[in-house]
Amino acid sequence: MKFQMSKNSLFAILLRSPWWISVLIALLMGAVAFALLSGPLRAVGALSGLPFLVIAALAARRQWGLPSAARVAQTRQALAGMAWPGFAALLEQSFQRDGFTVQRGKADSVDFVLERKGRQMLVCARRWKSARTGLEALRVLQAARDAADAPDALYIGLGPLSDNAWPFAREHRIAIWQVDELAHALRGLPLGPVTTR
Repeated sequence: MKFQMSKNSLFAILLRSPWWISVLIALLMGAVAFALLSGPLRAVGALSGLPFLVIAALAARRQWGLPSAARVAQTRQALAGMAWPGFAALLEQSFQRDGFTVQRGKADSVDFVLERKGRQMLVCARRWKSARTGLEALRVLQAARDAADAPDALYIGLGPLSDNAWPFAREHRIAIWQVDELAHALRGLPLGPVTTR
C-alpha cells in the first residue's frame, strides 16, 4: 500500500504555501513551548516546531527556481495576447535551450516534434488560448502519439482541463503545461513582440 498524504492536511497545505510560513509556525511553537514549560521540559518543548522546519525545507526545495505569482500573471497576460507565430517561436527557443532538437509538426494535432537523447516527444500547443481543454484534444494528440510510436506527449494550454480530460491525461501519461509551467519554461525569454522565422 502506497502512502499518500491527504491534499487538505495541514502538512500538504504548508507544502503548497510559501516556505517561510512553516518557519514562522515552527518558531512560534518553539517560543510558546519554551515560555510555558519549566525546567528540562523547556528544551523538549522548544523542539516541538521541528516537523514544521522539515516541511519548510521541503517546501523551499520544491519552490526553488519557480516563478513568482507576479511573473505567472505577467506570462498569462502576455501569452493570451500573442498570435500563434510569436508563441510558437517562444516555445521553440525554450525547447532548444532545454536541449531538444525541434521540428515543426506536419499534422494538425502535432505542432512540434521534439527529440533529446533519442527520445521523441510530440507537442500540441496551437490551442493554448482555449478557455477550456476537453477530452477530444487529448485523444487526437494520443492518436498521433500512437501512430508515431513516440514515448512522450505534451499538451500546452492556458485554460483548465475538463473533469474528464485530467484522468485521460494521467492514464496516458500526457504531460500538461499550463501557465505555471509556461512561466517556468519561458523564463528569461522576451514575452513582448517576437520576431518569427
